[in-house]
Amino acid sequence: MRAVRPLFIYLAVVFLGGALLAPWLYHLVQWAATGVPALEGLANNPFHRYVNRSLLALALLGLWPLLRALGVRSFEDVGLVKLTGHWHSVARGFAVGFCSLACVVILVLVFGAREIKAAVPLASLCKKLAAAAVTAVVVAVLEEILFRGAIFGALRRVWRWPVALLVASALYAIVHFFGRPEPETEVGWATGLAMLPGMLQGFLNVDQVVPGFFTLTLVGVVLALAYQRTGNLYFSIGLHGGWIFWLKSYGMLTEEMPGSNTGLWGTYRMTDGWLALGAVAVCLVVVHQWTRSRVEPALTDIGEKVP
Repeated sequence: MRAVRPLFIYLAVVFLGGALLAPWLYHLVQWAATGVPALEGLANNPFHRYVNRSLLALALLGLWPLLRALGVRSFEDVGLVKLTGHWHSVARGFAVGFCSLACVVILVLVFGAREIKAAVPLASLCKKLAAAAVTAVVVAVLEEILFRGAIFGALRRVWRWPVALLVASALYAIVHFFGRPEPETEVGWATGLAMLPGMLQGFLNVDQVVPGFFTLTLVGVVLALAYQRTGNLYFSIGLHGGWIFWLKSYGMLTEEMPGSNTGLWGTYRMTDGWLALGAVAVCLVVVHQWTRSRVEPALTDIGEKVP
């Protein structure tokens, strides 16, 4: 369990530390905004955003210590082998991710569940698409290093890789399933801690859990399987980036039509509909077939052969 202990410590530091840090950041911004008008917009953000940003900051700051504690001594240990010769993996992964959700978008538009928003100024559209592209790159790289390279990599050192894959994928879904709790009227030192249970309120809504949570879990399965089979993160990064680009652009480019079946088509989030779950399931089949003949024998866990 040596590989699992640092992971639990990391998660405790991120969630408990982030919850305790958020009130201090909140009050610091409120104080600074009184003398710096430019900070007024930031000061008006709801408290849950301070909690989210604190969690993210500690997650990023703690990533390298976590990797060192897991015995990572090089980029190769988390799947970041030399990029030379692997650009095609990134491109193929991106193509699979982009095209899979593009099919979802096309079907949603064809069946009238959503429609393209009224004319958006070209400059504004380009700016937003560029922001979505940057977000896709940054999020894909960071999350693949953390969830696949570090967490899945650590778990498969102590469990057989299929078990590690399922546990890491469920954890990935849980982290991405946090909801927005009710706003707090007063922010004290323990307000962040009190808010953590409320962030899990999404699990009380069956319509959100099914199929939203299962879709996110399956996303984690697909990404982890690609890493396990290829021996590096590049296909996973490309696939993840293709998905993120659509998830960031979908709500910006389309709007929901009255009376649409959001259970089937999903909302602006897209991943909370059955159609998106089907698209990710197709991706699983594609990744399984494509990587089956490209297994890296060196990537084994507990000395077993990778199937």
